[in-house]
Amino acid sequence: MLLHDQHIPDDAADGAPVIVLLHGRGSHKGDLMSLRPALPPEAIVVAPQAPFPGAPWGYGGGWAWYRFIGGTTPDPTSFEAGQAALEAFLHELPPRLPVRPGRIVLGGFSQGATTSLAYALRHPGELDGVIVFSGFLASHPSVRATAETAAGLRVFWGHGTHDPMIPFAHARDGRDALLAAGADLTARDYSIGHWIEPQELADAVDWLGGAVAAAAG
Repeated sequence: MLLHDQHIPDDAADGAPVIVLLHGRGSHKGDLMSLRPALPPEAIVVAPQAPFPGAPWGYGGGWAWYRFIGGTTPDPTSFEAGQAALEAFLHELPPRLPVRPGRIVLGGFSQGATTSLAYALRHPGELDGVIVFSGFLASHPSVRATAETAAGLRVFWGHGTHDPMIPFAHARDGRDALLAAGADLTARDYSIGHWIEPQELADAVDWLGGAVAAAAG
């Protein structure tokens, strides 16, 4: 199982929502746990660490979900391996929690966002929502935004209009594909670069209120 950090509320009960957050390229499992105080207090928050060391690919001392080739294209081999590792983690997680989980939302920042969106499209109906902070729709044969994979999928997509790492044009293209496929998309733009804006986080938390509503049901 992937290394991970987790927060379980003291009063957690069966049906508690689970928010799984994936860090960006070259980062680590502790990075997005800094968002936890702003998230719904009843939620279990889990942050796994990506399976690949980033140093061999020039990403510093952190970790990566896949090797990035350029544009919106991941290296096919490492991408498949990263998706497989995430799938195993998500399937192994519920029995390891002290309560029966309710709705599950997967999200992340940058490469973690791209990985989350790809996973949701590869596993239709498995998740209750996806958070995309500054990601893109991966150009990979297994990642298709169609009526079969995306219709009704709840997605929050926040992106900086001045992002130098993942151009805003990639966000427009990915959002357009999701909308054409029938996704339930909430898109928000921010006059920032490649980071998570406080207002962006607040908007995502507001969106989460709907995504995890009636989680005990």
